[in-house]
Amino acid sequence: MSTSPPLSTPSSTPSGKTPERGRSAKGLATGQIGIIGATVIGVSCIAPAYTLTSGLGPTISTVGTQVPAILLVGFIPMLLVAFGYRELNNRVPDSGTSFTWSVKAFNPWIGWMNGWGLIAATVIVLSNLAAVAVDFFYILLSQVLGNPDIALWTQNLWINIPTTLVFTAIAAWVAYRGLDTTQKLQYLLVTFQVLVLGAFVVAALVQTNNGQAFDATPVSLDWFNPLEITDFSVFAAGISLSIFMFWGWDAVLTMNEETRNPEKTPGRAATLTILIIITLYILVTIGVIAWAGIGDQGLGAGNPENQESIFAVLSGPVLGPVAILMSIAILASSFASLQTTMISPSRTILAMGYYKAFPPAFSKISPRFRTPSVATIASAVGTAGFYTITRLISENALWDTITALGLMICFYYGITAMACVWFFRKELTGSVRDFLFRGLFPGIGGVVLLVMFFQTAVDSIDPSYGSGTSLGGIGMVFILGMGVLLLGVVLMIWTRIKHPAFFAGETLPKTTSLTDDTTTITTI
Repeated sequence: MSTSPPLSTPSSTPSGKTPERGRSAKGLATGQIGIIGATVIGVSCIAPAYTLTSGLGPTISTVGTQVPAILLVGFIPMLLVAFGYRELNNRVPDSGTSFTWSVKAFNPWIGWMNGWGLIAATVIVLSNLAAVAVDFFYILLSQVLGNPDIALWTQNLWINIPTTLVFTAIAAWVAYRGLDTTQKLQYLLVTFQVLVLGAFVVAALVQTNNGQAFDATPVSLDWFNPLEITDFSVFAAGISLSIFMFWGWDAVLTMNEETRNPEKTPGRAATLTILIIITLYILVTIGVIAWAGIGDQGLGAGNPENQESIFAVLSGPVLGPVAILMSIAILASSFASLQTTMISPSRTILAMGYYKAFPPAFSKISPRFRTPSVATIASAVGTAGFYTITRLISENALWDTITALGLMICFYYGITAMACVWFFRKELTGSVRDFLFRGLFPGIGGVVLLVMFFQTAVDSIDPSYGSGTSLGGIGMVFILGMGVLLLGVVLMIWTRIKHPAFFAGETLPKTTSLTDDTTTITTI
């Protein structure tokens, strides 16, 4: 059985050159991130404060008090898929992750579309992150200056869009400077948002217990029972939204060539990240529902007017004079995630350029910072373009992009999980551990996510799905999700014509046996 070459052995690039010491074969700086730093970046990418304020309202609106159950059910396939990611990373630690692994397990066509799915998902969420950061930037300004009118500036597109583009550019600049700068910034931002969320939960539960809540709702074990949801479409929609709330941990894997132990650190950090996040989410969800209830009036968590940012509505009544801390936390969370999430698409684009699945220009590295230069800029430009277009088309772009993001996540996570099963298919009978962690667990996770993808895609055709915005009688969520995938197909065909070497298997050969995995990129 062949394994990856040892880290001390130089590996060759497709051009036959040996990478310099201290750099990966692609030119990235190596040995920068340990398990704690990687976990902090993973939590930052998920951005709990941002994700909860954006995703908790729509999820409560969809499944009511069963949000804890939906979060737990959504957590299970995520954890199972994470096991598959860990096993693939142990064997092939490559910054292309989903793209590279799908090529080696299946073929260049599936691998290309899986890479595109990852890039599209991150571009969608980056635009969403920038939007939330801008919203809370002006909310914070209005609180500091005592002028409520300033908070309304985000509704003015001539202010909102330029500010969002500036935030995106700043985040790209920080990401461009490398993971060392990123890591130092994230320790502060992640710690602060977790402390503020914890304070919100304590305050909400204390007020509920004292009879001071808006709609005090006693906590019940039924909240944790998914069988209380009898409509499968509602169940699928809830799972899709919960998956959005967990998404981002795989960014840790795209840093694998830059960690201190590429085979072990990213997988362990990803698993630890998911466990931290599920604990935090359950506590905050209980606090919100117990204090606000699920009603659709006033401060109720099910009120459509509260959907886009639940904490913008609840932080004042719950936290009182220190509500400004929540605004700072969500602004910090959104910007922090905006910056760290740039890591994922830029590393995937870099790998696709390196293997000539994209034009080779995308494989360029900054000589000073040893980071993907063109790929990082491309991620920022794509984010800015997507946000500008969707904001001009849909007044409810925030909600629709969140739901469309669930589609994209289910798509590329599901394919990657199945790639794990197929990649290791000849080793599954070697031991009980191999069968479970390389076969059964990722297989179940992948099937669940792909079923959710197809179910949500069918349901989102309905104009009433998501925000209710539609074009030509077709729901905006379906148009966004399927439109992005169709664009990927067009670009894939164009790339096949212009750069056929990748699709011929010349730059990244498919693994067809346990002894021919010779394209693994290692660090020295």
